[in-house]
Amino acid sequence: MNAQEIMELIPNRYPICYLDYVDELVPEEKITATKNITINESFFRGHFPQNPVLPGGLIVESLAQTGAVALLSQEEFRGKTAYFGGIRSAEFRKVVRPGDTLRLEVNLEKVHKTIGIGKGIATVDGKKACTAELTFMIG
Repeated sequence: MNAQEIMELIPNRYPICYLDYVDELVPEEKITATKNITINESFFRGHFPQNPVLPGGLIVESLAQTGAVALLSQEEFRGKTAYFGGIRSAEFRKVVRPGDTLRLEVNLEKVHKTIGIGKGIATVDGKKACTAELTFMIG
C-alpha cells in the first residue's frame, strides 16, 4: 500500500502523516509499515539541531497511524476515523536518527464494537526502538 492508498484510509496529511508505505496487511490481525527518517523532517530543526533525534512521541504516533490503517481497512470501519484512545506500557530502547528506516508493526489484540487494542513494536535494523500498547476509538 503506497502513501496515496494510506491517505484514503486515514485523515493524516503532511506534515503529520508518518507512514511512507504499508509492507504487509493481514486483515483483522496485523500490519507492518515503514517510515524513512530523513533530516528534512521539520521537527529536526528543534529536536535537537546539533544532535537530531526522532522524538519518542512521534514514534508512538507512527505506531498509532499504523494501527489506524489496520483498523480502518476493515470493511465495517471504512470512511470512519480512528482516534488515539490511550497508550500503555510505552518503552523506548533505541535512539532513532535521520537515515534510519523505522519498521512499524501493530498486532490487533482485540476489536470490540468501536474500540480496538493493538500492541506495537517499532524497530530499526531489527532492534527495538519502542514498544507500546495502543487503544483506538473509532468514530
